[in-house]
Amino acid sequence: MKLEVVVAIVHSEKTAYYSSLIQARQVNFQFQMPVKGTTHTILNYLGLPDRPKTLVSGVVRADEAEELMDVLKENFQKGKDYKGVAFTIPFSSMIGVLPYGFLSNEKRVMEEA
Repeated sequence: MKLEVVVAIVHSEKTAYYSSLIQARQVNFQFQMPVKGTTHTILNYLGLPDRPKTLVSGVVRADEAEELMDVLKENFQKGKDYKGVAFTIPFSSMIGVLPYGFLSNEKRVMEEA
């Protein structure tokens, strides 16, 4: 099974919500960090406050990725507090069966000989 990296940029107050949505799709590893984009600079020039954003990233199996993207898209349309951006990137470099087993949430991984 191939792996993909899912990246979602969401409002910081909804980080836990989106993190749990992503984790529900067999994502064992997640990474979160605060981010600022170009709109932050433009809004500062205009004297408008910008809402803090968080990047939520995780490794998901390719067979779960499309369904995860559909769930994220549905939630992004719930209202302005739920807005966000999400995409996936192919995960093409993986060394070792055990790390792959952990990231893919595969419980039947055999140890390397």
